[in-house]
Amino acid sequence: MKILSIVLSVIALGLIIFNLTIIDFNASFDGNNKVAVITILASLCVILMMGILYVSKRIEQKVKENK
Repeated sequence: MKILSIVLSVIALGLIIFNLTIIDFNASFDGNNKVAVITILASLCVILMMGILYVSKRIEQKVKENK
């Protein structure tokens, strides 16, 4: 589970970097820019969810240790 979350986070980070190169900052929301911005936001959500999953697993581990 830990390896899967790391791999997904790295893929999401790669997508963010790739889509930042596609965005044309002079034409904010034209054609491919919309897709790139949406993909960046989706990738940020994936990274956030993987962080939440990591924290919840650590909390679960701490609770099991205290029993």
